[in-house]
Amino acid sequence: MEMREIGIVKWYDSCGGSGYIARKKGEDVYVHQSAVRSGTVGCYLREGVAVEFTLIEDSEGSRAHDVVLIR
Repeated sequence: MEMREIGIVKWYDSCGGSGYIARKKGEDVYVHQSAVRSGTVGCYLREGVAVEFTLIEDSEGSRAHDVVLIR
């Protein structure tokens, strides 16, 4: 089972569709608009917004997947 993490959007470029999430523990993680769960509009990703996500690590490094906003 994949572990979910909670973080805060550090910055997000809505035009470019990508940014970084500050994790509670560990380094900041890259997020792309394609990783935002369907039904969640990417434009809501902005600095200071709390999110929950799954961390994926591959040959390109760490990135957020299945990102949802925390309300």
